[in-house]
Amino acid sequence: MANTNSAAFAVSFIFFTLFAHCYGNLEYGFYNGKCKTSDVETLVRNAVFSKFFRDPTIAPALIRMHFHDCFVNGCDASILLDGPNSEKTAPPNLSVRGYEVIDAAKAAVENVCPGVVSCADIIAIATRDVISWTGGGRYSVQTGRRDGSVSLAQNTRVLPAPTISVSNAIQTFATKGLTATDMVYLLGGHTIGVAHCSAFQKRLYDFNNTGKPDPTMDLGLLAWLRLKCAQNATVDRTANLDQNLLSSGIVDKSFYSQIMLHRGVLQFDQDLAFDSLTKSTVADIAHSFDFNTKFGQAMVKMGAIDVLTGTEGEIRKSCRAVNPLTLTSLIN
Repeated sequence: MANTNSAAFAVSFIFFTLFAHCYGNLEYGFYNGKCKTSDVETLVRNAVFSKFFRDPTIAPALIRMHFHDCFVNGCDASILLDGPNSEKTAPPNLSVRGYEVIDAAKAAVENVCPGVVSCADIIAIATRDVISWTGGGRYSVQTGRRDGSVSLAQNTRVLPAPTISVSNAIQTFATKGLTATDMVYLLGGHTIGVAHCSAFQKRLYDFNNTGKPDPTMDLGLLAWLRLKCAQNATVDRTANLDQNLLSSGIVDKSFYSQIMLHRGVLQFDQDLAFDSLTKSTVADIAHSFDFNTKFGQAMVKMGAIDVLTGTEGEIRKSCRAVNPLTLTSLIN
């Protein structure tokens, strides 16, 4: 079975590379009237809320999943596919979670209108919903995406590394049709996220191989993070990316104020506040009154990266596997 899956992924990679630039347009209300008398977004919302109610931390998890999906092959739910060498197995995605939430939403829509709603659209809808439940604005989601059949661990190399410079990150986002401003707004997802100690340990004890902490980090934050992340700890604990205790679980602009105060946990987040290419945008957001609106707009723009529409791709029966006919045709 492993060899069969590997062959399918390899062949599908070649197939979709040939047609990688054939994209259509998404629509607002694409599923209106296509799921009997049920509303697709309501079905998804109800399934996701039952999960969110028990575990609100699923919100940042789904935001991260949506980002990691869209940056690799476009927003085609390739991150959901199981396989011995799928995107799930790549180091950047080993800590991605929330797959069972998408499975539950998929089951809900399949029960009413099988073969109609794509897994890619479910990710986009579910992400919008958890953002709204954690204080963000409820933006409208464009739908009409179809699911891809390519999921290769090697393709995740396009994901920005935690150590990337601001200038290189801007170039990376530009390849996806996103501006530097879009990038800064999308980093607003860190307002409810966490990072493992291993992602910023060097800043606490051996910044740039100096044997000393990052001199730019707020001393209070440094002391707190050292308590959370002991130098020789055997457990990789986590810390909130937004260090404002009153809003670390709320989608708001607080994250930007924190990094301006030298209270960024990740090096990249901190660099955003002081790099000449982004510092003015960070300051504008920190003092703005329309963060939720513009964050939603950036999410919509990201959700349109290299989408498959029309007759491209497929509507998967299971979000974890390509359809049997697709698998057969790719192997043969």
